[in-house]
Amino acid sequence: MRKKGLIFVVSAPSATGKTTVIKRFLEKHNRDFVISVSATTRSPRKGEKDGKDYFFISREKFREYIKKGKFLECARVLDNYYGTLKETVVEPVNRGKNVIMDVDVRGARSIKRKIKGSVTIFLVPPSFRELKNRLKKRKTETKKDMKQRLELAKKELKEKDKYDYIVINREIGEAVNYMECVFKLEQFKKYEIK
Repeated sequence: MRKKGLIFVVSAPSATGKTTVIKRFLEKHNRDFVISVSATTRSPRKGEKDGKDYFFISREKFREYIKKGKFLECARVLDNYYGTLKETVVEPVNRGKNVIMDVDVRGARSIKRKIKGSVTIFLVPPSFRELKNRLKKRKTETKKDMKQRLELAKKELKEKDKYDYIVINREIGEAVNYMECVFKLEQFKKYEIK
């Protein structure tokens, strides 16, 4: 019988460096993991590609997918919808592939309920001040959006103790090393997907 894959569920406040940490982790473990690409109704940022960074879909199609039960988890974040399509997780895991997911705290909670044994990892910045500086340096948000993201980050940080692991992203290489330690510890778990 083929062993099912491992599932990493990674969450972090905006501008913590989650995308970069996941990307670097995958550079080292591209044979070990596939990434679950989320769907969103937001517009692509500069350099983002449909199907690689996100599946960029309309609000109408997103609502249709919700009605059809195609999402493992989905939520409205600020003014847009985000969600993980079941097929991007269930199919690879059943084939024995490990999957890494980039989801918010609500999505992680939903996935933890639905997929017993999934591994949840919360990435945190060294400080809230550093988070604010990183968000400013990105220059992708308006002042209003930045204020909303910082308020949301405060709420998300309160959820960190509900995760299996907390990884502090002081420096990218160090955070990736911690993720590798988690991978080594968790390789032999079994999963039930409901």
